[in-house]
Amino acid sequence: MVDRLLSENKENADVVLLGLSYDKTSSFGKGADKGPEAIINCLSTQIELYERFTKWSPAKHLKIANIIHDLSKLEPTEMVKDVSQKISEYIAKEKFVISLGGEHSVSAGIFDAWSKSELNDEITILQIDSHLDLRDNDSDYNEKPSRFAHSCVMKRGIDYGLKLVSVGIRAYADFEMETAKRKDSAVFEWPREETKELIEEILDSIKTPFVYISLDVDGIDPAHMPATGTPVQGGLSWKFTFDLLREVFENKDVVGADIVEVAPRENESLTEYGAAQICYYMIALQFREKYS
Repeated sequence: MVDRLLSENKENADVVLLGLSYDKTSSFGKGADKGPEAIINCLSTQIELYERFTKWSPAKHLKIANIIHDLSKLEPTEMVKDVSQKISEYIAKEKFVISLGGEHSVSAGIFDAWSKSELNDEITILQIDSHLDLRDNDSDYNEKPSRFAHSCVMKRGIDYGLKLVSVGIRAYADFEMETAKRKDSAVFEWPREETKELIEEILDSIKTPFVYISLDVDGIDPAHMPATGTPVQGGLSWKFTFDLLREVFENKDVVGADIVEVAPRENESLTEYGAAQICYYMIALQFREKYS
């Protein structure tokens, strides 16, 4: 009888939860490096094996391994190379990886790895976020700027040749929006009426068969995900987030995902629990047709 969600068998895992502990470039609240461990703890102790929205129990059919990498001693450029190498190894092994941040800068390494894969120009990043993250560097607010700051991660993604669709956006510099328009990247600003038609519009804006989901928890309304470094009011509702993810998984080929910017707070566990719930929901959606 299965009584745990995470498997101890890391070699033959169907799913790899890759914790990427990093928080060097965050620009406001700190603590995202503690996010992976907090999310894994919730997955280990708080999440029910039965996933009620998809109505099956992924942990009873899949080996779900967790690996946490401490990247805290690396400078941003080194960190990106390290993450890219790790993700490339998993791509070669055809593993489904959900990376757990850590600040959003870790995703640059993931994008680099996918851009070097055979799918490169067939992948769209679906970004759920309150910020566009399309700065070329963070020199407008940092005396020691980096091209791999968390506010630059989507610019790196499109520089690598991946397509981009951004959802939940409600804080950005004018030049970031100009970059999005120049690169023909669809941007869905929030708050707005959340309808089935809007989900269809988002899906129609994704022109490639393959999707990589990059979910910054500040994209979701802080009423649901308060513990994050740069919270902005007016984000996606909890229900709409789940409805959108379901439709993306059902209509596109999702190659991987990340959940980033969880910055745990003392005596508060709502955000890491929500991230764990979303993580398990993604796994359930990815493998539902095969096992449920």
